[in-house]
Amino acid sequence: MNDADNTQVSASQPLEERVNNRSQRPSSDAFKAFMASNWAPAMQQLPERDAVAGHAAARRRAISGQFKGERLVIPAGPLKVRSNDCDYRFRPHSAFAHLTGLGVDHEPDAVLILEPVAEGTGDDGGNHHATLYFRPLAGRDTEQFYADSRSGEFWIGARPTLAEFKARLGLDTADISELELAITKNVGAPEIGGISIRLVRKVDENIDALVDTARYNTAKDPDNLDLSVLDALDEKLSEALSELRLLKDEWEIEQMKTAVAATVAGFTEVVKALPRALTHHRGERVVEGAFFARAREDGNELGYDTIAASGNNATILHWTRNTGKIAAGELLLLDAGVEADSLYTADVTRTLPANGKFTEIQRKVYEAVLDAADAGFAAAQPGTKFRDIHTAATTVLAERLAEWGLLPVSVEEAVSAEGQQHRRWMPHGTSHHLGLDVHDCAQAKRDLYLDGVLTPGMVFTIEPGLYFKNEDIGIPEEYRGIGVRIEDDILMTADGPVNLSAALPRKADDVESWMAGIYLEFDGQTP
Repeated sequence: MNDADNTQVSASQPLEERVNNRSQRPSSDAFKAFMASNWAPAMQQLPERDAVAGHAAARRRAISGQFKGERLVIPAGPLKVRSNDCDYRFRPHSAFAHLTGLGVDHEPDAVLILEPVAEGTGDDGGNHHATLYFRPLAGRDTEQFYADSRSGEFWIGARPTLAEFKARLGLDTADISELELAITKNVGAPEIGGISIRLVRKVDENIDALVDTARYNTAKDPDNLDLSVLDALDEKLSEALSELRLLKDEWEIEQMKTAVAATVAGFTEVVKALPRALTHHRGERVVEGAFFARAREDGNELGYDTIAASGNNATILHWTRNTGKIAAGELLLLDAGVEADSLYTADVTRTLPANGKFTEIQRKVYEAVLDAADAGFAAAQPGTKFRDIHTAATTVLAERLAEWGLLPVSVEEAVSAEGQQHRRWMPHGTSHHLGLDVHDCAQAKRDLYLDGVLTPGMVFTIEPGLYFKNEDIGIPEEYRGIGVRIEDDILMTADGPVNLSAALPRKADDVESWMAGIYLEFDGQTP
C-alpha cells in the first residue's frame, strides 16, 4: 500500500471514532460471545423506598397545580466534556434533582416528564402523571456492557435498572429510547386539541432542539412563530421551580444540616493544615486541598469552588485561583462549602489569622464585620423582609467606617439610596438563599426574594465583609491588604433564626482559642 492509499484510509475514518484508536478493542465474534457468557445474574431484590420519595412527590404535586393541562419537561442534563473524551463528574440540574430526589451522579441524559391528565386524577390527586426517562443498565450479554465507556458497567460500574429506580423513587420509569415520542406526541395549540409544552431550557441542547422542532412543526404559522411567547412559557416554569425551593421541607433541612456539619469538619482540617501551608509556596492550594479532601470524604463534592484567599487576595471577592503564599502575619479568608450526596450545599466563611493571632488592626476590622453579622442576625425575624438583613448589617459597617474616619460623608448620607459610599468596601449583598444551588432560588421573582417575607423553612446566608485593597490609596496604609468576611448559614423557624454553622467559632477570642487547640493537638506548637 502506498502513501496515497494510507492517506485515503486514514481520511475515511470519522473524527468521532478516532478517539477509540488507542483502545485496540477486540471485535471478533468469538470475543463478543465469550464476553457475554458466565456472568453472575443481577440481584433480583428491589431496593426500599428512598426517604426523599414522598417529599419529591409533594414537590411535583405543587408544580402540577400551577400548570394544568400542560406537558412539563425537566432534563437532568448531559455529561460535559472536560478534555477530549474525559468528562467532568456528572451533576444533574437542580430542578431535576428537586423533583426526583436524585442526588450524586444520577442520571446523565435523563428527563422527567409530567404528563397532563384530567384534573385531580394524576399522581397524589394532582393534574399530571410523572415518568422518569433514563438510560437503564445494559445487560451483561450486550456489547454496551464492555464497549461503552460512558455508560457501560465494565467502565463505570453498575447503574440502576428501570425497576430499581421505580421502587426507590415511587415514580414510573421508562427507557430513554421512548423519550422523543413522549416529548413530541400531540404537541400543538390547545384550541385544536394539542398539548402545550413547557421546558426547563439551557440544560440539554438536544432536548431544547427536540421541543423547538415539535413546536415549529405543529404551529399554525411556523414562519411567523413568536419565539418570545414560547420563551415566556419556559421562563414561567423555571421561575415556578425556583420559587418552590424558597421553603425547605423537613428532609431538605436535614440535608442542609448534614452539609454544614461536613463543612465545619472541613474548616477544622484546614486549621490542621495551616502549619504546612505557611511553609509552602502555594499555601492557598494546601488549604484548598485540605478542605476538598473532607468534601469528598463526607459528601459528594464541593458546593462551589473554594475561596482560599490570603492577604490582599482576600479583598478579591471570588478569588478561586488559590495560587498565593500565606504569610504568618496575614489573614486567611476561607469561603467553602461541602455538597452532600443529596446535592444540598453549605456555604460558610471564616477569616482566620494565619498564625493564630489577630493583630490589633485585623481584630478591629474583624469585630466590625462580626457586629454587622450580628445585626443582620437580629434583623432576621419571621415576618420581616429579606432585604432588612442587608440594611441592618451594612448600616453597622457604615457606622464603623465613619468612626475610623474612612467614610467621606455622614452615615445618614451614606446609607441613603443617593449615597452608598460605604459600599466601596462591601460591594456585595449580605444574604442569599441556600440549598441545592449555593445561590438558590435564583429565578424567583423579586417580590418573593429580595422583597420576600422571612418565613419558617427558609435557609439563607448572612455574610457581611470589609475589603481594603492594597491599591486603595484613599485609606490609611494600616488598613490595606485586609479582607474580612464572616458567613453563616441560617434556618428560619417560627421562633426566629437558627445559626446552622454556629459550631464554628465567630468571636475573635474564640477563633484564636480554637486554632491554638488544634495546633497544639496536631502539631505540637503554634506556627
